[in-house]
Amino acid sequence: MKVCVVGTGYVGLTTGVSLAFLGHEVTCVDLDQQKIDMLTGGSCPIYEPGMEDLLAEATANLTFTTSYAEAVPGADVVFVAVQTPSADDGSPDLRYLRSAAESVAQNLDHDFTVVVNKSTVPIGSGNWVDAILRESFAQRADRPAGCEFSVASNPEFLREGNAIHDTLFPDRIVIGSDNPRSLEVLNQLYRPIINQTFTAPSFSPRPDDIGAVPLVSTDLASAELIKYAANAFLALKISYANEIGQLAAKVGADISEVTRGMGLDQRIGSRFLQAGVGWGGSCFGKDTKALIATAAEYNYSMPIVQAAREVNERQRLIAVERLQDELRILKGRKIGLLGIAFKPNTDDLRDSPALDIANLLLARGARVRLHDPIAGERFRREQPSLAPYLSDSLDALFDDCDAVVLVTEWAQYLELDWGKFVGLMRTPILLDGRHVLDAERMARLGYKYLAIAG
Repeated sequence: MKVCVVGTGYVGLTTGVSLAFLGHEVTCVDLDQQKIDMLTGGSCPIYEPGMEDLLAEATANLTFTTSYAEAVPGADVVFVAVQTPSADDGSPDLRYLRSAAESVAQNLDHDFTVVVNKSTVPIGSGNWVDAILRESFAQRADRPAGCEFSVASNPEFLREGNAIHDTLFPDRIVIGSDNPRSLEVLNQLYRPIINQTFTAPSFSPRPDDIGAVPLVSTDLASAELIKYAANAFLALKISYANEIGQLAAKVGADISEVTRGMGLDQRIGSRFLQAGVGWGGSCFGKDTKALIATAAEYNYSMPIVQAAREVNERQRLIAVERLQDELRILKGRKIGLLGIAFKPNTDDLRDSPALDIANLLLARGARVRLHDPIAGERFRREQPSLAPYLSDSLDALFDDCDAVVLVTEWAQYLELDWGKFVGLMRTPILLDGRHVLDAERMARLGYKYLAIAG
């Protein structure tokens, strides 16, 4: 099929490159000329493992442009994957979605095109986008005869750092539309993934246990709500583990053992039960806030989701308070933070716990140093107020440090020669913000090991 993807962020780029790899003819459009130039030259503007390799393999079926007039005409499917940041009231800011829909409508010319909301959008956005498309299309003096289109929802469930694997080998594919023809087009588009008939890339082999991928084909509103409900539930699991972790600390229990015992229950599962400094990224915070805002429009409150957000915010403050309890005074203390990205294998800084912890420490007079094996360049660009506190080397971070906090569980930190650095510190205090280090081993090396929870 001929596919247009609007937006080349994490979701849009992964979608476009993956579909091109599967053999579809894909054109990605983005108004950022610098990003388009990078992609045209074979470079990736985001850090995502395997993306540049997949980009190279799919290049014969890929085109990048800043022109809607080049990307939209003749497309069987148009994916809209633009940013939908949170507005002040918690609802998603849909200005970019509106602009994209208007631009798409000005260039539709095919006998039937499915316009797909790939961005995470509020329930009802499919109907809203459909109205924008029809209004903008009707205003065209050159609108072609026989041109039909319909709106569908196809939410993404990608984990940054695992985006290619999650696209090619997903747990499920969700498509929603009130038009049966749209559902059939998307069914055919995804057939290679559903049936797993494609040759897997060498750097992302097909899992041995994968069979046919389940397809959830439903109405627009249900597909939109599935996305929010799934993300909110995962956020709830993490916040629940963190809340239990604080109780574990008070009663003398080991939260790692508690969550392991919980996770072995097949009704619960072990994923997203890791206690620590909390979740971050572009999805959980924004989507839980949007879900609460949507419910408020219908005079309905969601106290469980709100509590998950409050627990998550509290975890970042708890990290600072653990340091203060140990050091007594934070003013003038040098505190090193290992990891800036919100999770490993990405350079995404959105809602990163490290940023909040750094600002809280600075507000209390601490001397902060930060390090990240990948996200440093993006950090300097996006966080100019914190950029002076970035350390290019681990030696500089550990030197004369009063405490070090593991914030992001990068493999580079887990495999670190910790014994090499303990002697550089003024007081070898180590706060494990992710419960991933061996407490006994760290103690043998000379660290005073602290955990974020029991």
